[in-house]
Parts: sequence; structure tokens; C-alpha cells
Amino acid sequence: MTMRRIGTFVGQHAVLVALAVMFSLPFFFMLLQSVMPLDQAKTTDLWPRYFEWDNYAEVFRRVPLATYVRNTVLVCVIAVIGTVVSCVPVAYAFSHMRWKGRGVVFILILSTMMLPFQVLFVSQYQIFSSLGWLNTILPLTVPAFFADAFSIFLLRQFFLTLPEETLDAARVDGAGEWKVLWRVVAPMAKPGIMAVAIFQFLFSWSDFFGANIYLSDERNLTLAVGLVRLNTEAARLGESNLTMAAAVIFVIPLIIIFFFAQRIFIEGVTLTGSKG
Repeated sequence: MTMRRIGTFVGQHAVLVALAVMFSLPFFFMLLQSVMPLDQAKTTDLWPRYFEWDNYAEVFRRVPLATYVRNTVLVCVIAVIGTVVSCVPVAYAFSHMRWKGRGVVFILILSTMMLPFQVLFVSQYQIFSSLGWLNTILPLTVPAFFADAFSIFLLRQFFLTLPEETLDAARVDGAGEWKVLWRVVAPMAKPGIMAVAIFQFLFSWSDFFGANIYLSDERNLTLAVGLVRLNTEAARLGESNLTMAAAVIFVIPLIIIFFFAQRIFIEGVTLTGSKG
């Protein structure tokens, strides 16, 4: 390896390490402040005099955290199932089935991505209110079973990378389109499906707007709403250490999920752009 290549290699990795440190610093400082004693948390100190681990226990004492976690996990699981079940067949129809008007319909579906949620919120709220779904998780989960444009687009792009010859061979053997989809396409497209599932999980886990609008009973609150209400109270009392402890509790599951699923997630996202 020449000195020039060594210099390029070191320079590239130095930049990557610097960026990693830069993006990690906010989380690192959040961790430090979450274990500071209250009197020190009100100062500009960066390193705690001693680690006050009871801050995390105090978060559990202030709010029914176990209930929030249970509700959030339930919403996430149902929403992920609904997204996968509803979007996979639609994406397959747009990628490997030939039918008249396919391109026009696909463009119409993509155009819905330009509509912000706030534009549709009032009508959706009226519908859910008339159905008696307010203060339940149904408004947060049922829409996932009707597919969404972003997941359809992501899956379609991934499905287009699959070899058409394999699908044709299954059809020649007598497999119908549903069998080809679930027996051939779905196993081959696992990275793309996992990427969509992770996106939906992250969205449902961190969704504050919808949960804050539709949920009011303490027993039905999700983690995002419950911890924001705790943070509001803690900020009013100057308890920034509890605010940071609650924030750490909120983001740690997301970091763990991405850490273990990063290979499949990155592969699924990368391959979606390899064919148009």
C-alpha cells in the first residue's frame, strides 16, 4: 500500500470518527446529566460529582412507566403488522404485475406523500370520533392496515431488484400470484420488508402528535406523551436531571433495535435505489 493510499485511508477514517464523535456528544451529555444530583444539574457542570442513579427510579415513581411502555409496544407491534400486511401486496402489484393504468395509479399514490398529516387531521378526527375510537389505540393502529405511500414506494423499489426469472419459474410451476408473493418474493425481500417494519416501528414509538390528540386517559397513554408530560412538570420545577433520565429511557430501545438490525436495515434501504 502506497503512502498516498495510506494517507487517504487515514484521512477518510479520521473524518468518519470525528463525525461519529460529533453526533454522539449530545447523547453523551444527556447521559451525564441524567445521573447528576439535582443541585448540580442546575449548574453548567458537565461531569457529575457522583452518579445519582436514583434519578431513573424517580422517573418510575413519578409516572406509570410500565403502563406507558406496554401501550407503546402494543401500538408499535400492531402498526408494524398492519403496514407489512397492507403494503407488501400493493408494492408487488406495482412491481411485478402488468395491468392497465399501473403507472398512473402509482403516481397518484406517490402524490399523497405531499399532503401533510395536519391537512387530513380534522376529517380523520371527526371520523374516529363518530366511531367512538377516541381515547383508544385504534386511531393509532387501524390506519396502518390501509397502507401508506412511503412504504409502498420503498418496497416497490426493492421488489424491482428481484430477478424476474425466479418469479416466472414459480409461475410456470403453477404458483398463483399470491403464492409467488408469499413463498418467493417475501423471503427474498426480507431486508426491504424489515426496513419498512423498522421505519414504522420508529414512527409509532416516537409519535407524539397523534397520541397526544387521541389519548387522554392515563391508562392509555403512550411513552412519548407520558414522558413529555413528565418533562413539562420537571422542567417547571427545574429538575433537568429527571428530564434527561426520561429522554434516555425513551431513546435507549430505539438505539438497541437499530444496533441489532442495522445490517438488514441498511441493506434494505440501499437496494431500494439500485433500480428504478
